[in-house]
Amino acid sequence: MIVGKVIGTLVATRKLDNLVGSKFLIIESAAKMGTENRIVAVDQVGAGIGDVVLVTLGSAARIGSRVQESSVDAAVVGIVDDENNIEF
Repeated sequence: MIVGKVIGTLVATRKLDNLVGSKFLIIESAAKMGTENRIVAVDQVGAGIGDVVLVTLGSAARIGSRVQESSVDAAVVGIVDDENNIEF
């Protein structure tokens, strides 16, 4: 699981049928993930731009996103209440 900040949304008009209705967020990770620290995650908790969130990755993301038959590998599973010790 990683901590990140929502910096935008992503709209995909064409996608797999089981992703229709899913909200996609662009997340900037607090952890440096190589040269690129932005990912796209499916949101199931109602996060918005500026929120600090918990993101699960890999096969656990499919469970967290409730679309187990999709190719989801990142899902927002929580919104952080206290972000005082997190640097971006």
